[in-house]
Amino acid sequence: MKDPRFFEGVDPAELAAAYGTPLYIYNERVFRTRCREMKNLVSYPNFRVNYSVKANANLTLLKIAHEEGLLADAMSPGEIFVEEQAGFLPEEIFYISNNVSVSEMAYAVERGITVSIDSLSQLERFGKNFPGAAVSLRINSGVGAGHSAKVVTGGKLTKFAITPDQLDEARAIIQKYGIRLAGLNQHIGSFFLEKEIYLEGVHALLDIAKDFPDLDFIDLGGGFGMPYDTSSQSRLDLEQLGKALDEVFNSFAASYGKNILFKIEPGRYISAESGILMGTVEAIKENAGRLYCGTDLGFNTLIRPMLYEAYHQIETWPPRPEAEIHPYTVVGNICESGDILAKDRPLPDMQEDDLVLVHDAGAYGFSMASNYNNRLRPAEVLISEDGSVRLIRRRDTLEDLIRNFP
Repeated sequence: MKDPRFFEGVDPAELAAAYGTPLYIYNERVFRTRCREMKNLVSYPNFRVNYSVKANANLTLLKIAHEEGLLADAMSPGEIFVEEQAGFLPEEIFYISNNVSVSEMAYAVERGITVSIDSLSQLERFGKNFPGAAVSLRINSGVGAGHSAKVVTGGKLTKFAITPDQLDEARAIIQKYGIRLAGLNQHIGSFFLEKEIYLEGVHALLDIAKDFPDLDFIDLGGGFGMPYDTSSQSRLDLEQLGKALDEVFNSFAASYGKNILFKIEPGRYISAESGILMGTVEAIKENAGRLYCGTDLGFNTLIRPMLYEAYHQIETWPPRPEAEIHPYTVVGNICESGDILAKDRPLPDMQEDDLVLVHDAGAYGFSMASNYNNRLRPAEVLISEDGSVRLIRRRDTLEDLIRNFP
């Protein structure tokens, strides 16, 4: 077991019997621990953490993040709505927009939520419709990082943000409409395990920020990684990263003339390890010399392996340490050849009705789930700190598939 304490003494087989599979299982202790690690990353006094709702938008987890003192970022009116339902106030929400309509901008502005703008075109549109409003500019400082080209959001090959050569034009638009520039923000990408690339992005953004007096905040983005594959990946050294950020924050604040608010967006770091996706083995077969383990975990429940070729550690339940090991290709029940969770993964001799545990599925798992093939999205349960279990999202029903048809 990757985290022997994850189930807090609860038998996974009992969860499968009570709630069925596929099933997302979250651990409250792990989730709160990751919140606190981020919140206590630095000693700099004016520092806040944005919970990235796109990683996991379960309402119960959002409420826990709010209890832990985190802020929230949002990418859509829908995310703003669920954040409000979780108790986040307008000043605790940051709307990071990308190619959105005026009505979406208005949804945030009318609520007193600061909007991040990431193109000159959108800035012009914002100014025309909301003159005098506060805004943040998303900056592409030229630094990018990520586990896949599909999640790199900085550098030359990305659709996001305003580049340094466009800043003079951005200033002109701001002056034209009397917009108040409240902040600057960036996001270099998703997933880094070494502090150097992140610090490179931090320095690049702050080099731009020094030329913008009277900012309220600087949001440095995130993409904080965690080890999906413990055989080849090490944990991000938070102590060393925190020390480096403290030095940068204090130095910048001294030269800037005030303890400006610094924010980060750790993304997957908070929720990934708090979640396991559990499924059932439905078939074992051999095809052209390859062993297949067929499960009920189609990519409609977890799309990351197919979309990004992402690695997730997989274990079986019940454990059989004495069983012979074979290379299994673990697949789902979707009518697509790409419906593969893992290729040639060494696993103990598999049997029908075994359970499979897919680790680190708490980020971009359920939030990217779908009803493809008219499959039902799974239920979600939370293992509380006292070991009790509660349902925090019911499984889809067949009636849900036709609920929105007139």
